[in-house]
Amino acid sequence: QVQLVESGGGLVQPGGSLRLSCAPSRSIFSINAMGWYRQAPGKQRELVATITSGASTNYADSVKGRFTISRDNAKNTVYLQMNSLKPDDTAVYYCYLGTTMPPRAYWGQGTQVTVSS
Repeated sequence: QVQLVESGGGLVQPGGSLRLSCAPSRSIFSINAMGWYRQAPGKQRELVATITSGASTNYADSVKGRFTISRDNAKNTVYLQMNSLKPDDTAVYYCYLGTTMPPRAYWGQGTQVTVSS
């Protein structure tokens, strides 16, 4: 069974930076979109950023200009560079990976990001 392995979360002060990474535990074929979602306490899970196999990106308005998503297709790895972090960015961040053949969605176990002084 394929698992998505996330790393890079932690505690950071406001204005600081973190870099998240995510990769599957074994090779997966027909990967289309990869991305990140987050869920804060008492709130629904929301999209943060996604990137397609063609490198098209999509960002939530709240993170535009501060977060950058990228991927390494050779390693099937997706990254999220988070700069100028704010307390409102505090959440559990979940990695997402979607395939086309067969159509399937994979989710990571989540990594905690806490922005606090």
